[in-house]
Amino acid sequence: MGPEELPSQSNSENQVAADLAALSARVEALERELAQLRMQPAKRSPQSAPPPPRTPAAPRAEAILDFKQAHPKPTASLEDRIGSQLFSRVGIVALLVATTLFLKWAIDNHWIGPIGRILAGLVAGTAIVLWSERFRRKGFDAFSWSLKAVGSGALYLSLWAAFQLYHLLPAGAALGAMILVTAWNAWMAWSQNSELLAAYSLAGAFVTPLLLSTGGNHEIFLFSYILAIDVATVALVRLKPWPRLLLGAFPATVAFFIGWYVDWYGGFGTQAPLAITTVFIALFFITFVIPSIHRVQDTGRSNTSIPEIFLPLANATFAALALYFVLQDAGRHDLLPWCAVLFAAIYLGLMRLRQARVTSAVHLALAVVFLTVAIPLKASGHWITIGWLAEGVALLWVSARLSAPTEEATTAGVHRILRRLAITALALGFCGLLIQPFWLYYRIDTAFLNSRFATSLFGIASLAASAAIALHARHHEDAASPSWLQIAGTSIIGLNLVAVLACVREFDTTWRHTAGNPEADLQKALAISAFLMLYGAALLAVGFWKRTAFIRWQALLLLVFTIAKTFLYDMRNLSQGYRVLSFLGLGALLLAVSFAYQKDWLALRVPETNAAPDSAPHEGANQ
Repeated sequence: MGPEELPSQSNSENQVAADLAALSARVEALERELAQLRMQPAKRSPQSAPPPPRTPAAPRAEAILDFKQAHPKPTASLEDRIGSQLFSRVGIVALLVATTLFLKWAIDNHWIGPIGRILAGLVAGTAIVLWSERFRRKGFDAFSWSLKAVGSGALYLSLWAAFQLYHLLPAGAALGAMILVTAWNAWMAWSQNSELLAAYSLAGAFVTPLLLSTGGNHEIFLFSYILAIDVATVALVRLKPWPRLLLGAFPATVAFFIGWYVDWYGGFGTQAPLAITTVFIALFFITFVIPSIHRVQDTGRSNTSIPEIFLPLANATFAALALYFVLQDAGRHDLLPWCAVLFAAIYLGLMRLRQARVTSAVHLALAVVFLTVAIPLKASGHWITIGWLAEGVALLWVSARLSAPTEEATTAGVHRILRRLAITALALGFCGLLIQPFWLYYRIDTAFLNSRFATSLFGIASLAASAAIALHARHHEDAASPSWLQIAGTSIIGLNLVAVLACVREFDTTWRHTAGNPEADLQKALAISAFLMLYGAALLAVGFWKRTAFIRWQALLLLVFTIAKTFLYDMRNLSQGYRVLSFLGLGALLLAVSFAYQKDWLALRVPETNAAPDSAPHEGANQ
């Protein structure tokens, strides 16, 4: 190393030492600032000097997330839950019991007059509600909500007592005050985002009528009060994702209505005005329909089965049964079918509103159920069968339209439910066609020109229409069961069965007035055999024309039945001349059928693969 390099090395070492000293000083300054920040958490004044430049906010947000992940919120232990939640709820009950016992003690000893008792309850309830806010501001939310429940209960009790026990307030004033308390509780639950507070308020609102009931019939007051609670509950559910509140409000409403009905409408109770009761049933029904309808902002919100499935089904059941029993007890049975039709129209209208797919399917099913119920309520005799058949065809047509791939996605799955409901209606109508002649039309004397045969013709037309709809819809077949082809095949089989049985019954009616005459019995047997032969031949011709083995097999089965009837019945009972005619007709028909199959007009035979190409036509011609 040369001498000239020594100064350069010395300068480098001095520069490094200076840099280290600057860094050390900077680290010490940063440590002091950090210590000051930890010891002084107070907010900085907006007039303070601007902070030094720093990186964008994204790294800071990432740091906050990392801190939250590194320090998760501790989970409450069993001991903590018992002490903070269970004891709080038990304490609410204890305070309510103590308050009630104290008031009763004071009343029994005449320490407090009626006005003083009501004012004491109102002042105490209001004070407890206001006092609870102090605990909420300090972070004791659960305890604050518990106190609000106690205060609200005291307000409800006081207002109800002022009306029922001491008659200090008129019904309108008491009702208005209770509605204000209910609205106040709903607003506090909404503003403080507390489902627990809403549940406390709901329980207190529904318990109040039970605690201070005097046994009188106050229908308008009671149902108006319950309706106000229901409206407030539904409003909260619409504003907040709290569908579990409906599990408290709806069953409580049903229980109150049943209790009132048993005491004051049904059984030995005094008949209440029909119009007032019907109006309240309608209002309850409309109120609980609202949660199933979605708003525009509900698109991204997770839904539950309570407002989508449980509530629509339960609400329809309650409203329908309530109207049924009320109208029955009032002697207005004639209005029941129109009520069922009205319910069906309402649910069909609800399907046009914004709602979940499963809710739309439930509404559609309810509409069909009410239409089906309206038929036996309004109609009688063969009109019930006609109504079911017409309903089945209409539902099947709508299902075929909705199953087309060009429809909107919101109808996906609905057509499957419609398809099953249509099959159910058609099955009911088919059973009616088979059963009714044995208990409804057994005394008809005019063959063919009667309502029984007309009903059968309507059934044949309905089944034919169902088969045509299903065959047309098979082009957009899906995986649902039963398939469109299965529906078409079943409809064709039912059509042929109804046609055969209907004509056989009419032939029996034709010779009914000659019962006991051997010659007439032989004529009837021959006519039935001839009809079966002709129908089988016509069915076979249709099978050849449409080139469908499904119809041809039905024709063959009918011909086999006719052969068995001819040999087992006609041969034994018919006279010589009728026997000749019967066998002559059967033989000619069978030869014609055999000739058609031997000619292989439908090319049913499969040529042998190992046969020479030029020999196949020759063999087919010989056959």
